[in-house]
Order: sequence, then C-alpha cells, then structure tokens
Amino acid sequence: MSKRTGIVQDQRYLQHSAGAYHPESPQRLAAVHAMLNTPTMAQKFVQITPREATHKEIEMIHVPPYVEDIAETAGKDRVYLDPYTSTSPESYETAKLAVGGLLNAIDSVMQKTVDNVFALVRPPGHHAEYDSAAGFCIFNNAAIGALHAINKYNLKKILIVDWDLHHGNGTQHSFEDDPRVLYFSTHQYPYYPGTGSLQEVGRGKGEGYTINVPLSVGAN
Repeated sequence: MSKRTGIVQDQRYLQHSAGAYHPESPQRLAAVHAMLNTPTMAQKFVQITPREATHKEIEMIHVPPYVEDIAETAGKDRVYLDPYTSTSPESYETAKLAVGGLLNAIDSVMQKTVDNVFALVRPPGHHAEYDSAAGFCIFNNAAIGALHAINKYNLKKILIVDWDLHHGNGTQHSFEDDPRVLYFSTHQYPYYPGTGSLQEVGRGKGEGYTINVPLSVGAN
C-alpha cells in the first residue's frame, strides 16, 4: 500500500516579503508551487490547508511582549527586526500562518489523515529566539510544533533534524534543558549565527539531547 503524503501549501505564504533581492524570497516558494501544480503531480499528494496559529500557541515558545511587537508590524511597509530580518505589511499574518500550517501538518499525521507531510511554509523559523527575530526568521515554527505534539498528543520523545547551511540557534536554545526533545543539526561551522559547536550538548536534564555535527566549507 502506497503511503499518503500531505503537503501544506497556500498562496498566502507568498505575501511575506523581506525586501527586493533578499535571498529568502517568495519566488523560491512559487517555483515549488509551479512544480506541484503540474498534471504529473496531480493526485500524488494530499492538500493540507493551513490556518493562523493563535497567540497562545505561539507563546508556547515566544514571550508575549515579543509576539505583540510582531503584531504591531501588521500593515506597516517595512520594519527591521534585526539586520537580516524585516517585515512587510502582511508578514505578521503570514508568520502566524506558517506556524499554524505546521501545526495542521502535525495533526494530519497524528490523526492518520496522511502518513507523512511536507510543510511548504514561510517565513522560516529556526533562528528565532524566544524573545527576538533573527536570520530571516520570525516565529520558531519547528520549536512550537514540537511542543504542540508533546502537549496535544502526550508524546514522550521528539526528534528534530535540522539540515541546513546554518545552525538553528533558536530551536536548539528552546530545548537545551529539555530531555523530551533531541535536537540534531548538521551545518557549516564556523558560520552564521556562530553557534553549533561540538561542545554544545545541552545542559541539566537536557545534557546529551543536543547533537551538533559541524561541517567545514565544501563538505559533501
């Protein structure tokens, strides 16, 4: 029996813009949408409809004052959250939709609607800390998703595999002292954001539940 794959996709994810010529652009996602919408891809996946996450859900990771700061950017042309991260008028709603899309993806797997799922959401999240944006990221989608799975479905163990050029500082920091979540990252090091060394293994009860595999330039 073939496995059913779900995909979270929505045109609203294209509304967030970090500025002209920014590497995290809507065009990256639009190219994937174009491929998925071809006749050869028809009937090959289950469409998962996203929703906007609530403040309560986002605040599983982020402190309320930070969430309110992001909410205040709604409708404003350009707000710089850090040197690499800015918002457009629709970014707040799109960031909530990114979190909610991932939560719906998790629910779809846990409720056996699909066997696995790929969430085509943006803005990304793994650099976002509990109280600040960073590295193109506004809300930490993966970290919020992990706590959602634990709290809603009483899961005992979660594995987050972060496969990226950059280390996911925000996701690691969210769970450094939490043995319920094993965070595994492979990334170029040293490189932005400067974290992710072999020596970072978690702390307290979470010691040993952070695993970093730093790679040199050009590793393959």
